[in-house]
Amino acid sequence: MKFGSTLNKNINQSSTLDANFYSDATAWEMVKEKVFAKSWNFIGDENELFNGTNNLYPFNYIENYLHEPLILSKGENDVLKCLSNVCTHRGFQLVDHPKQAKKISCQYHGRRFGLDGKMEFMPEFKEAEDFPRPCDHLHELQIKKWNQFLFTSLEPSFDFQKVLDTMNEKVGLLPIKEFRYAPEFSQDYLVHANWALYCDNFLEGFHIPFVHGGLNKLLDYGKYSTTCYEHCNLQIGYSDSGVECFKLPKNHPDYGENITAFYYWLFPNMMFNFYPWGLSINVVKPIKTDLTRVSFICYIYDEKIFEQMDAAALTDKVEREDEFVVEAVHKGLQSRFYKNGRFSPTREKGVHQFHCMLNEFLEI
Repeated sequence: MKFGSTLNKNINQSSTLDANFYSDATAWEMVKEKVFAKSWNFIGDENELFNGTNNLYPFNYIENYLHEPLILSKGENDVLKCLSNVCTHRGFQLVDHPKQAKKISCQYHGRRFGLDGKMEFMPEFKEAEDFPRPCDHLHELQIKKWNQFLFTSLEPSFDFQKVLDTMNEKVGLLPIKEFRYAPEFSQDYLVHANWALYCDNFLEGFHIPFVHGGLNKLLDYGKYSTTCYEHCNLQIGYSDSGVECFKLPKNHPDYGENITAFYYWLFPNMMFNFYPWGLSINVVKPIKTDLTRVSFICYIYDEKIFEQMDAAALTDKVEREDEFVVEAVHKGLQSRFYKNGRFSPTREKGVHQFHCMLNEFLEI
C-alpha cells in the first residue's frame, strides 16, 4: 500500500503524504518496525536516571508502542551499557525497577550476568554442551551520549553521531551540562492525533502568525528560516533588539544576528529547543493512530531570563495552541474530500523533508 502517491523530492512539485497514512493500521505497523526500530530514541538524562545509588535502570524502548524491555547499566569506571532486559535462558524479565546491584540476576532460574551483560553463572548446566554460546550473553545495543543526554537504537540504520555533530555546530558552545533539570516545569501532554501530525506542525513556522499570537510578537517572521540536514533540521527564530537573544561569540556562524531560538528536530520524533534561558526537549511518543503522548522536558540555565520572558506560561500556551490545531487537522483528514495538499516551497521545507524520509524508510 502506498501513502505518498504524489510525493516528490522536488518540493516545488510535491504533494504531502496521503491522508490515509495517519489512520491506516498497516502504516501504523510499518512505521513501528521500519522507522522507529531503525532510528534513534531518547532514553533520558544520565544524571536523572542514576540520581540515587542505583546502577541499573530498566526501561521500555517506546512505552505503549514498541515494546522492547531494556536495561541501562553502569559498571566500573561509570561505563554505560544498554542491554536487553530479557534472560537468555527462558525469557524472564530481569530487572523491574531501578536498583543497585553487583550483578544482573534472574529470579526465575538463577542465571547471572555481569553488568556488561556477559553470562557468568548458570546452575544445573554443567552437562550442557557448547555452553555458553555468544547468544547466552545479553544483547547489547549502541549508546550515544550528547552532554548528559542518552540515546539508543534497536537496529540503527544511520550514523546518529552526524546528527549530534550538526547540533554542536550551533549550540555546542552552550554550557548544556550546567543546565538545571526543572521537573516543576516538565510535563506530559496527551494529544488526540497521530504522532506524525504533531511533527508536521513542529516542522514549519508557517502557522506561527495565525496560531501563536504571543510567540509571533517575539519573532521576526520574515527572517524565520529552516535548514535541512541529514536526518535532522534546524529552524531559527530571529527577533529584534527588544527581545532577549543569544549572545553569540565572534567565532559562531551566526555572530551578529539577533536569534532568540534554535529549534532542532531529530528524525523521527525528537525536538531540542534552545532559548537564551535554557532548553526544552519534546519527545513525541505514539500510543494509537489517534493518540500521542508528548513529553515536555524543561532545563533552565538562566533563571532571571526564564522569569523575565515568562517562559513557563509561554511554552505551555504554545503547546496548547499546537494541540488544538493538530487535533483539528487529525479530524479534517478523515474527510472523504481530502487526499493530500501541496507544500509551500518557502515555508514547509522541514515537513517536506520529514515526509520524504518517512517515504524512504517505508520503502514506498
